[in-house]
Amino acid sequence: MKPVDRHLADILAAVRPLTPFEVELEAALGAVLAEDVASPVPLPPFDNSAMDGYAVRAGDVAAAPVTLPVIGDVAAGDGRLLAIGPGLVTRIMTGAPLPAGADAVVPVEWTDGGTVHVRIDRPAALGNAIRRAGEDVNAGDVVLREGTRIGAAQLGILAGVGRRRVRVRPRPRVVVLSTGAELAEPGTPLGPGRIWESNSFMLAAAVREAGGEGFRAGAVTDDPKEFLDMLEAQLLRADAVITSGGVSMGAYEPVKEALGPLGTVAFEKVAMQPGMPQGFGTVGPDSVPIFTLPGNPVSSFVSFVLFVKPALRKMQGLPAGPQATVRATTAASLRSPSGRRSYLRAVLDGGTVAPVRGQGSHQLAALAAANALIVVPEDVTELPEGAEVEVISL
Repeated sequence: MKPVDRHLADILAAVRPLTPFEVELEAALGAVLAEDVASPVPLPPFDNSAMDGYAVRAGDVAAAPVTLPVIGDVAAGDGRLLAIGPGLVTRIMTGAPLPAGADAVVPVEWTDGGTVHVRIDRPAALGNAIRRAGEDVNAGDVVLREGTRIGAAQLGILAGVGRRRVRVRPRPRVVVLSTGAELAEPGTPLGPGRIWESNSFMLAAAVREAGGEGFRAGAVTDDPKEFLDMLEAQLLRADAVITSGGVSMGAYEPVKEALGPLGTVAFEKVAMQPGMPQGFGTVGPDSVPIFTLPGNPVSSFVSFVLFVKPALRKMQGLPAGPQATVRATTAASLRSPSGRRSYLRAVLDGGTVAPVRGQGSHQLAALAAANALIVVPEDVTELPEGAEVEVISL
């Protein structure tokens, strides 16, 4: 059987980052920056007030309480060149530019709120409640690096430095297709021998969690021609394709029957449990990567975590490799087949990890209760309670 690490290495060697392009800010959420972004101006661009209050000279209020004349108001967005002399103050609003000569802001709460004269009850230290120009960012500073995933805060700083468009690697568009004559659409009645189809919902959601755009194409029967027709129709919108089911060694395996003759997809046994039958290659005139995963839901999910998720990271221009692990102490003894790396569903709580009840590759409820995978190496068949193990957090 093929080692897990070699299978992942082969996938990552074949997958390429998506071509970057410019998008409007509204379309950039979830994408990955393909450029460094610098600020053309300091932020804030000018000294301004952090509070509603009065712009003063700190020396004039050092002996507070004092009463001083108010010579005007300064609102946010005021573009006038204003100044105050000794013994004078202006009312000032949050975000308004600081008048020349002022070196402190007295919050309105420290005063009687006067508009002609104001009584100031407390002294203000030099620089009090003032946001200095460049306090956040200096002109020319890089605020976001290439390879940063754009979230809400990142969109905020992009707008804050004046960018309307930004160069990104897009979210990979991934079509998810399930196979099996036994599959019924959720919400429809179950006939004899049928089960509700869950893999495409799970995998499309996993794609979205990994930063891609997951498109559920639904399920097809065990007819290879029907599978190929559906696949060809979906390739127009796909940067990658994930299938589940139809890759094992028995009869009625439509994915193997349909893709095997193409010669561009390899079907192999990978030394892992769950998820031994795996396939990977390319399809269509644009050589779209296709991941053919096993049909049991737990096998399909674990395969996604180990192989598809790193590939999606590489497509987005992010560092890609084996899933990171943490070390934890197992709360129960563990068993694993010789020669295969096991991924046991578990609950990680601090430094302790406990396998969930139900480790069958069909037991989706047990997977839903887990937040981690315990990794048991190929040459280990038993581990006692209290053993230290590697754990992939989910």
